[in-house]
Amino acid sequence: MKYMLIFLIVAIIILWVIRVLVRLIFPAAIRNAFSNMQNPGTGNNYQKPRRPEGSISIDFIPQKKKKGNSDKLGEFVEYEDVK
Repeated sequence: MKYMLIFLIVAIIILWVIRVLVRLIFPAAIRNAFSNMQNPGTGNNYQKPRRPEGSISIDFIPQKKKKGNSDKLGEFVEYEDVK
């Protein structure tokens, strides 16, 4: 009984301390996040170099798929719908 009472008191104190810390830290973290969103130039954002208007650049060219032999696809199995 004595240990249960000590455990409850310690648990209540720990939860109270966590609640106080969250009330102090959470608003500051939110303010910091919003200020970072409002000032995007201060972050480590990667900016692409500007190109003259009307220029075209291709960043990725997909490889052409080779038409394979249908023998490599596998075996066709017929089936019937069971109703």
